[in-house]
Amino acid sequence: FTASLLLGTTLTISSNHWIMAWAGLEINTLAILPMISKSHHPRAIEAETKYFLTQATGSALLLFSSMTNAWQTGQWDITQLTNPTSCLILTSAIAMKLGLVPFHFWFPEVLQGTPLTTGLLLSTLMKFPPITLLYMTSPSLNPTVLTSMAILSTALGGWMGLNQTQIRKILAFSSISHLGWMTIIISYNPKLTLLNFYLYALMTTATFLTLHSTKASKLSTQMTTWTKAPTLNAALLLTLLSLAGLPPLTGFLPKWLIIQELTKQDMA
Repeated sequence: FTASLLLGTTLTISSNHWIMAWAGLEINTLAILPMISKSHHPRAIEAETKYFLTQATGSALLLFSSMTNAWQTGQWDITQLTNPTSCLILTSAIAMKLGLVPFHFWFPEVLQGTPLTTGLLLSTLMKFPPITLLYMTSPSLNPTVLTSMAILSTALGGWMGLNQTQIRKILAFSSISHLGWMTIIISYNPKLTLLNFYLYALMTTATFLTLHSTKASKLSTQMTTWTKAPTLNAALLLTLLSLAGLPPLTGFLPKWLIIQELTKQDMA
């Protein structure tokens, strides 16, 4: 399954043709499903079903948008997406695959029902192919739609995360919020989106692996784990602050650069 995941991701990020990109996304989805439902717990099965339905709909919309574009322009090249209707449908498809507002409902639920290691894959590796497609098509997409989605995602990710006690749900809303930052800048400076994604993936990986080793899944258990591994918990505190984007830490860098770029565009 890990080999299939890597194959699917590589296929999507290295393809020029829409059908190849779609095939890669499908392989990815099918490879992660057994990993989600590995525990055979009803909640895991529910998470798997929700994930499958959302990703299948996203893939179908992606294929539909590329077919509409090919029908209108005769182009199957990913960078040649010129039909406005196709661009709009593609934006919805990628938003659904990533979990951007208003297609975000599935992500916290799915993440809550999966083991921490699979949750890590869902939050980082599974977001990479759709972000690559967004990166490649960004010149054609409507900046107003992207900006609206991005602002809603950032605001909602922050607000909804406040009221949670489950660590995985908090991390899911953190992911939605970070994706908002990535989406708002993609039309103006796509390289910043990739920088933000790499740093987000790095910090999220550190957080998930620490939680996996301390076996903490609720905030209440997290309060008592510092006695077992004080150094690890101090590192986790710094990672979480970095994920929040506090100034002296790494997580602040992409936010600073994004705000700087938005001011250049007279948006901030």
